Amino acid sequence: MNKTELVDAIAKESGLTKTDSEKALNGFIKAVEDVLKKGDKLALVGFGTFSVSERAAREGINPRTKAKIQIPAKKIAKFKAGAKLLG
Repeated sequence: MNKTELVDAIAKESGLTKTDSEKALNGFIKAVEDVLKKGDKLALVGFGTFSVSERAAREGINPRTKAKIQIPAKKIAKFKAGAKLLG
């Protein structure tokens, strides 16, 4: 499913227009981004939890040259599904 199909599904389930459904989806995405950029987590009971995790710096190998490279530390977004999500 892509974003257009998701907007269509939201419109069908909610009774909103596709335009309003897209605005709602974009608002949700922006809200999640803002929470994660602050380093906080967002918990939606029954659906799941969005959070930020940190990956430590590590050494890797370039697959083409087999040379060792240093991979810097970075923050990543995580999602943990809630118990009711898949039923």
